This record gives sequence, structure tokens and C-alpha cells, in this order.
Amino acid sequence: MEWLFDPTIWVGLFTLVLLEIVLGIDNLIFIAILADKLPPHQRDKARLLGLSLAMGMRLGLLTIVSWLVTLTTPLFSLGSFSFSGRDLILLVGGVFLLFKATMELHERLEGVEHTQSESKVYASFAAVVAQIVVLDAVFSLDAVITAVGMVDELGVMMAAVIISIGVMILASKPLTRFVNAHPTVVVLCLSFLLMIGLSLVAEGLGFHIPKGYLYAAIGFSIVIETLNQFARRNFLKNAARVPLRERTAESVLRLLGSRKRGAPVQAEAEAEQEAPLEPAFALEERNMVSGVLTLADRSIRSIMTPRSEMSWVNLEHAPPAILAQLRDTPHSLLPVCRGELDNVTGVARTKDLIAALLLREGGDLPVEASFAPVMRTPIILPETSGVLRAMDTLKRAHGQLVLVSDEYGTVQGLLTPIDILEAIAGEFPDEDEQPAVRPQGPGLWEVDGAADLHLLEQVLETDALVGESDDYTSLAGFLLARFETFPEPGQAIELDGLRFEILAVEERRIARVAIRRIEAAAEQEPVA
Repeated sequence: MEWLFDPTIWVGLFTLVLLEIVLGIDNLIFIAILADKLPPHQRDKARLLGLSLAMGMRLGLLTIVSWLVTLTTPLFSLGSFSFSGRDLILLVGGVFLLFKATMELHERLEGVEHTQSESKVYASFAAVVAQIVVLDAVFSLDAVITAVGMVDELGVMMAAVIISIGVMILASKPLTRFVNAHPTVVVLCLSFLLMIGLSLVAEGLGFHIPKGYLYAAIGFSIVIETLNQFARRNFLKNAARVPLRERTAESVLRLLGSRKRGAPVQAEAEAEQEAPLEPAFALEERNMVSGVLTLADRSIRSIMTPRSEMSWVNLEHAPPAILAQLRDTPHSLLPVCRGELDNVTGVARTKDLIAALLLREGGDLPVEASFAPVMRTPIILPETSGVLRAMDTLKRAHGQLVLVSDEYGTVQGLLTPIDILEAIAGEFPDEDEQPAVRPQGPGLWEVDGAADLHLLEQVLETDALVGESDDYTSLAGFLLARFETFPEPGQAIELDGLRFEILAVEERRIARVAIRRIEAAAEQEPVA
């Protein structure tokens, strides 16, 4: 009984139980498939009977194979090699394990799923049990040969088989779920089979490999896989802290082929080097999808037309001056104010205002009274409202623009459906406007200070401009936060591989900025 105190025996037993459980999963799955053809009240009985027959089959085969491997009398010779019954059993068993493990690994790596090929439905309990017996005989071979290759004591082999079958009987469903949820564990165990098969072939050819080497390699691999499972669990736990909406948006953009410049995913970069393919989606398509997915997170201030760029009608101006302004403006809707922009009296269509002025020519009717029939009550939203709320308001505005004000009632800008569309699809400049971002050459852009940071991120392929806690939405606000003082023309900062240089400052605001990609600038410099 001294083998009971041999630590290698217990290591071999533990490892063999683990392998027997993994090797029995396929058997368990097929038994479940066959049992599902029976009425529900007979399924558990068939499952229990099938696993019990599997245990009996394996114990019987273990006894036979263990006896066969004791046949050491040479049967024939081939060159310098002589082969006994034991050598032939080990050779055939080793080759079988190598074939079995290789095929299983191929199916796992190629994503081939095990399915039941027969479509016939058996109503007879006896017919299902007969199929289970045949399957048990087939699936027991690899388990028995693995046991013979792992340990030398028949008692340890039988104990491992009984323990593994007992575990599968008690925890068949959780075991199946665990193996399906952790495919790396199955791949690791199949690699153990390759190693055991190789050792059996070596034993059959007369090269003895100590079992301790196998146990050490298997034990080390199990420790590494355990650490890998803990690391994966912590990774998933940390990933779960990111809001589901953000994770979904990132996944969609990744599927579309979106990737920020300077931060490529390693796997994607390697795949592109192996087989460079054209992107499935154009840059404009990816930007539009990105605009839709990020729209709900944006504030009205980031998409509205700012106060400094608003056109409006001043009732205190002379009628000829107002008429000239209306004829020159490219806008179809305008706010009508008295004296200053914050004193809004209404909103009207440009063509209606022109018609009202032409009708009053030669009359003494005040301008405001002439405009009164065509003016609408202004719709005002606070700047703290979200874009989705603004979209809902625009849907109910029947084509009218929406004014945006701060907490003090000061008008900060206006919002139209075009502004929503520009947030998704990019700029649509009016006749009196030019694009806020103007390419000047490879890696060089001239940008207005009022340019939207979300649009600029898409053009520059960076994610370093917009922060969750930032209270600015334009390039000018971004640069003022970095300089911490009002900059002079020629001043520059570098960030995320980009150089931002102030070109023009007008009326206490940053008017134009030159943005150059640093790597592009370095390539253009002449080599001395």
C-alpha cells in the first residue's frame, strides 16, 4: 500500500481525472442529444444509464488493455527494433491519440461544431440505449489509452475513471456549460493528448520517457492556464464597467474598419500586412455612422450656429437697409430683433419679410407692424438640453429654427435641421461661408477657430481633442484651455503627433489655425 503515499500517484490521478472529464464531454454531449429524442420523463434515466454504461465499458477495456501491455515477449523484429504485444498496443494507442487529438484540435480551431448526423427520431427507449452503448464503446477508446499512457497502476486508472464518470453524472450540465464557455481549456487538454500520444509511440519503439516529465509539463501548463483564466475574468470585469452603449458604439466602428491614427490594433495591423485589402466601408460612411452613434452624447453648443456667426434683422435699421440685407442673405429664416440680438421679437421667412417691406413702400406703417403678420413666436431651448431633445423640438417646429440661450437669457446661437445633418454627415457651407476645415496639402490643414472638435477629430483621425469633462466645443476653446492665456499669432503647441499654430486672432478670438501632422512635416524636410 506504499503507493498511496507516493505524491506522483496523486498527481497522476488528479491529472488523469481532469483529462477523463474533458475526454468525456463529447460522450456526454452525444448522450444528451440521444436522450433528447425520448419523452422528457425518460431523459434523465437515459442520461444516467448512458454514463453508467460508459463507466462499465471503460473499466472493462482498462482491464483488457492493462493485461495486453504485460505481454512483453517479442513477436517479431524489424531491423534493430523488436515488437511485443505491449509495444504494438502502445504504438497503435499512441497513433490513435495523435490522430484523435489532431482532428479535435483542427475542428476546434476551424470552428467546426459537433452535430448529430442522423435525423431519425427514436421513440423506443431500448433503441436509444443501444445507440448509447455503441457511442460509449467508441468514445471509451481514447480515454482508456490516455489512462494507460498516464499511469502504470490499474487501480489508479480505475479510480480516475470512476471519479470522472461520477463527476459527470453529478454535474453534467454545469460541466458542459464550462467547457463550452472556456474553449482554451479544451485546447490545452487536447495538447496534453498529443504529448501523451507521443510518449506512447516512444514507449512502443523502446524509448522510455519518465512519467514525471509529463506530470511536470502538464502541471506547469495548468498553472499558466489558471492564471490566464483569472486574467481574462479581470479583463471582462473591467470591460463591463464601460457603459454598454459606449462598448456597442466602439464595436460597431471597429467592424466598419474605423481605427484612430497612431493607435492601431495589433491583430488588425498584422492582418493588413498579410493580406492588404480595401476597407469595406469608405471613410465618409464610417464618419457618418460615428456621427450617429455619438450624437446623443453631444451638447447643443457643439452643433449649433454660434452667436458670432448668426444673421438677424434689426428693426431699428432703415427699411432700405433691411431690404438690401434680406436680398443678400442666403438664409431662408431669420430672427427679428429690436436693437440687439437678445431682444428677439420673432422669427420669419426671408421671402415673407421682403414681401412685407415691398407692400409698405410709400406708407407710414412702422417696420415692426409690417412684419407682425408674418412673424412667428420664437422657440427657445436652454443650452443644457441634449441633442435628442433638440431634434424632437425641431420635428414639432414645422420648419422653424430654434434659438439657444444660456441661464441668463442671453442668446448663444441657433439650431436648424441642417445643423443636425452636419453633425452626422459633415459640413454643408452656405453661399457666404467656406468649409471650417480646409486641406492645404498632405498632412496640413487650415482650420477656423470655430470649427467643431468632433468634425476635426474625424478629419485628423485622432481622439485627443474631445474630453468628457470639457466645457468647450470648438478648436478655439480647445487651444485656449491648453495655452491658459490669450495666444499671439505664431504661437504653437504639439499634441498627439499634431502641431497647432495660431495664424490669426480677430476681436479677442482665435480666427484661424494651421494644423500640421508632425510626421508629415518631418518627411518634407530636406536631408542635409
